[in-house]
Amino acid sequence: MMETGVSGLEHKFCRLGEEIGVTDGTVIEGYASLFGDRDQGGDVVAEGAYARSLAALEAAGRRVKMLWQHDPAQPIGVWDEVREDARGLYVKGRLLPEVARGREAAALLQAGAIDGLSIGYRTVKAGKADAGRRLLQELELWEVSLVTFPMLPGARVGAKGDSPGAEVLAEVADALVEARRMLAAGRMEERPGGPSLKRRAG
Repeated sequence: MMETGVSGLEHKFCRLGEEIGVTDGTVIEGYASLFGDRDQGGDVVAEGAYARSLAALEAAGRRVKMLWQHDPAQPIGVWDEVREDARGLYVKGRLLPEVARGREAAALLQAGAIDGLSIGYRTVKAGKADAGRRLLQELELWEVSLVTFPMLPGARVGAKGDSPGAEVLAEVADALVEARRMLAAGRMEERPGGPSLKRRAG
């Protein structure tokens, strides 16, 4: 399904293949969009759909943004390379450990809790593909996010290699998931023995 965010951008999710991964805990590379593949909303991206947008960004000296869950207030890294090839939209970038959310994203990726990329774009030109599907022929690309729930079943981020800190990262990810669960149930407050849950009155 195509979604539209508060910024007016459309969002399209993509899981990356097994050959795509995260190296050194922070470097991500793979395909954020695959040409010719139908997503769960029925859309198909045509080859060359990003070419004009990428050329305009380069001419203006600007970059596609790396965001967390499509939130423009939460940049988590930089995309050093964004280009088209015969397969789709290839991206390579770095999570920034100096950014708190970037550190969380790295831990969650290593633990396998986050495995999707999603593009934020505006449709410039679209036609009809077979069976009434929408064929996206030209897209204005704004950002590529790390997301929890990708839409296209064939592409996801995979963490590759053994990391000396893998167990620690997994523990951090588990702690984050538990903290979010507790926050959803009530609220946490600091006590000498550590975080505890205090339910709201009423």
